[in-house]
Amino acid sequence: MTSARRLVAEGLGTALLTAVVFGSAAMGAALTEDAALGLLVSSLSTGLALFVLITVLGPVSGAHMNPAVTLVFLMRGEIPTGAAGAYLVAQALGAVAGAVLAHLMFGMAWLEWSGIVRDAPRLWLSEGVATFGLVLVILGGIAAKGPVPALVGAYIAAGYWFTSSTSFANPAMTFARTLTGTGAGIRIDDLAPYLVAQVAGALVAAVLGRWLFAGEPTPR
Repeated sequence: MTSARRLVAEGLGTALLTAVVFGSAAMGAALTEDAALGLLVSSLSTGLALFVLITVLGPVSGAHMNPAVTLVFLMRGEIPTGAAGAYLVAQALGAVAGAVLAHLMFGMAWLEWSGIVRDAPRLWLSEGVATFGLVLVILGGIAAKGPVPALVGAYIAAGYWFTSSTSFANPAMTFARTLTGTGAGIRIDDLAPYLVAQVAGALVAAVLGRWLFAGEPTPR
């Protein structure tokens, strides 16, 4: 049975990360009409939050905070099926809780359907690329025994800028984005292709990562 500590860590981490993403979007919109500056605020906030949350919660649960990441570790045999299922539930509930928290902090309705249309194939491709890169960075960082929290934070901060979708790369948070009136939202009618692209990107990265980081010595 998965320990309560691990599930709380996954739910809490996902909630706080979601609150950062939605809250920074709301704060950026409130303080400036400059779209680029608002995006900069969100990207820096999210990158820094990921660094902190993964550093603090990693020793407890692995700090997946993302169903795509959990799915990859399930494929790799590094988390049991039952624990992976429990993680997914905790992450989904945490993402919704984080949305509610952000809304309450900014005087918004607890939850509200997003009306932001995101239905272009280029955005689906972007989500596949974003999630592929995220998973590859995690696997590569682990293989290299590198600073995974910093690597993930830096990659996602960059992803806000080099992907046309601003790098959602997280199925749980993508679902929660259908429930926000902030600029981080996505219309629920556009949700399914995003989730498919994210899962596909994660699976391709898992397969490539298993081969790419197989542990062979570097030629000298």
